[in-house]
Amino acid sequence: MSDPVWLSQLQQNRAIAVIRSADMGLAHKMAMAVVAGGMHLIEITWNSDRPGQLISQLRADLPHCLIGTGTLLNVAQLEDAIAAGAQFLFTPHVDRLMIQTAVAANIPIIPGALTPTEIVTAWNYGATCVKVFPVQAMGGINYIKSLQGPLGNIPVIPTGGVTLENAEEFIQAGAIAVGLSGQLFPQHLVKEENWQAIASQAHMLMQRLQRISR
Repeated sequence: MSDPVWLSQLQQNRAIAVIRSADMGLAHKMAMAVVAGGMHLIEITWNSDRPGQLISQLRADLPHCLIGTGTLLNVAQLEDAIAAGAQFLFTPHVDRLMIQTAVAANIPIIPGALTPTEIVTAWNYGATCVKVFPVQAMGGINYIKSLQGPLGNIPVIPTGGVTLENAEEFIQAGAIAVGLSGQLFPQHLVKEENWQAIASQAHMLMQRLQRISR
């Protein structure tokens, strides 16, 4: 089940910054850094420090961005995320009830899948897009390219193997967008709180991705 507004945002932005942190204050600074670099799609993983509170705060601080969450493992977590104001929902797996709950709430849900059977199953359950994760385990860019023949109608977002250097190739291979975490937030830069360097990396990534026309 496609969501035209969500898909339009993905096509405009092409990349989602995935933030996982055991310190809410640090996670907030990480989000502000990549937004300063031009990113507008921010995922706060649900296993971060006080994710619901952080999502609410970021929505207030960044009204021009979409703030979502990921690493949702069950319906209770998903409902808590919706209550906190998450604007999109990622899961690492395919769960029919979770997908149906998100669809009923009219919030984009992107379950994680790997094989063609899992991808089609997620789509048939009502997924808005499908996260192909971990994509590197299946061959990375070539795997996304090979899915396009039989499954080109299903918008996919690869994660787990996307880098600043190959993100553009994933889009060219057929992905609607990509998700990046550690690549955007190298541990040494976060530890040093070198937000300017992180913002610069995000800016370079967005420049590369926005050159692509589909």
